[in-house]
Amino acid sequence: MGYLRLLLLPFSAIYGAAVWLRNCFYNWGWLKQTAFDIPVIVVGNLAVGGTGKSPMIEYLIRLLAPEYPVATLSRGYGRSTRGFREVQLTDTAAESGDEPLQFKRKFPEITVAVCEDRVAGVRRLQALGHRVILLDDAFQHRALKPGLAILLFDYNHMRTPKWLLPAGNYRDWFSARRRADVLIVTKTPDTATAEDKATIRKQLTVTPEDIPLWFAGIDYGKLLRASPVGDGTVLLDADTAVLLVTGIANPEPLHRYLAARVGEVVHLRYADHHPYSSSDMQRVKNRYAAIPNSRKIIVTTEKDSQRLFAPPHAAVFDGLPVYVLPIRFTLERQEAHAFQQRVLQYCADTLRQP
Repeated sequence: MGYLRLLLLPFSAIYGAAVWLRNCFYNWGWLKQTAFDIPVIVVGNLAVGGTGKSPMIEYLIRLLAPEYPVATLSRGYGRSTRGFREVQLTDTAAESGDEPLQFKRKFPEITVAVCEDRVAGVRRLQALGHRVILLDDAFQHRALKPGLAILLFDYNHMRTPKWLLPAGNYRDWFSARRRADVLIVTKTPDTATAEDKATIRKQLTVTPEDIPLWFAGIDYGKLLRASPVGDGTVLLDADTAVLLVTGIANPEPLHRYLAARVGEVVHLRYADHHPYSSSDMQRVKNRYAAIPNSRKIIVTTEKDSQRLFAPPHAAVFDGLPVYVLPIRFTLERQEAHAFQQRVLQYCADTLRQP
């Protein structure tokens, strides 16, 4: 794999030149950026893959929804529909995308929308009376000028080369972090030392007085029953076997979490946003049946559950103990207070302007 990446470096140079020119055109004003007079918060990353954008959006919903009419706006990756669409509880992931559907089902009281054109989407939501709009994965959508840009980095990947696609995993130059208003290193383990954090801080810090940097972790909740089989309580111990089914960008932290708590983890790993088919469902059922342990369950993510339990193939899970493991974004108390105040102050200041 290392040699293949080296062979792809010339293509990364071409890609990087195109990204650099595009950013320059926006920075010089040759391409138009649209700003809004309401709080527009963008959550994004520079690398492809999971850095925890969805848990961050949910964190912001919990913070802001009690205070403001909040809406979320996503592209709706993998959906079959086009244009602006307000996500409904009765939607399928094919109609609205798995992550927007997850937001809507967890927070049915807020408006969740999808639109490829983020500027047009924000305009529609603003016209509907929403006062705060959260944009999921829109840091590279330069046509929209965010009021507050939150940029996420995965702690586990900070020591890897910052190469651009296709040789590396970065879709924008590492220097693009200067456009952010807040930098957050996600998935920080409890074992991270002050020295480890200092090394990463030195790597990321641009202007400490302008771009605050915080470290965040992830917290897994209680398993939620996703099928009528079982009594809703599960004991994760050395006598339990888990069939883990994932179609997310980075399932390693989840795999490690389960492997530290159960006797065996059998992992069926699919690509991010994988559109599960009936044959995939049958494969899951067959792999579950092949596990000899009598104490066994199937575990998946909240995001995957939006696709796994969609008709018509969800019936394959009838009679199987399937559970969903929720995930939450966490900050230490002092850092959580500072971050929340940064977000709340931005919203208050923006809405106070005439």
